[in-house]
Amino acid sequence: MTWVKICGMTNLEDALVAVDAGADAVGFVFYGKSPRCVTVERAREIVQKLPEEVEKIGVFVNEPSERVSVVADEAGLTAVQFHGDEYKHPEQYATRSKQFFTLPVLELLPEMRGSSGSFYGIRAFPKDSALLLDSGNHEQRGGTGRPFAWGEAHRFVSVLKKLYPVVIAGGLSSSNVASAIDCLQPWGVDVVSGVEASPGKKDPEKVRAFVRAVRDMDRRVG
Repeated sequence: MTWVKICGMTNLEDALVAVDAGADAVGFVFYGKSPRCVTVERAREIVQKLPEEVEKIGVFVNEPSERVSVVADEAGLTAVQFHGDEYKHPEQYATRSKQFFTLPVLELLPEMRGSSGSFYGIRAFPKDSALLLDSGNHEQRGGTGRPFAWGEAHRFVSVLKKLYPVVIAGGLSSSNVASAIDCLQPWGVDVVSGVEASPGKKDPEKVRAFVRAVRDMDRRVG
């Protein structure tokens, strides 16, 4: 089944809705410029009330790896997501937790065309890492509400999938996530703004509809 992460959690109610809907993971943003940013204390309060089997992932932007490890431990996270420029030097960001490295697809699409897998030393990511492809940029690292060109990225994603689990993000919603899965067959999908009532506040019906759309697609493709 496709792994599903609902990101940008700021309160327990939204996190529990995601869990009840069947999400595999929830995400917490530790980036001060994001409207979804939470404190370590707030994240810990929420994490402590979630089922053990649900992954709790912290999202960081250009933080020192030592700081990331401290926050992960204090908040009780099970994985970390590097959402800044860390993909350029992944060997500097090894942590004790499971790791996701974000690639900003809108900026990198020109270099992806015809890629053979050598792009940014793609084989250099730490063992057991996963790669998340998002439509963010330097001004807005995530939550843009804009999908990237899945068709243009298809060849590159096909190469990546032979090396790492690949997660698709950026502009996903219940109305288009099945198309994204059909086009790219990713290991997982990640959504923020597509299931929100407002930045930092989830719409329960949108959350349920998103997870349902993913599971319906999973059943169709067997």
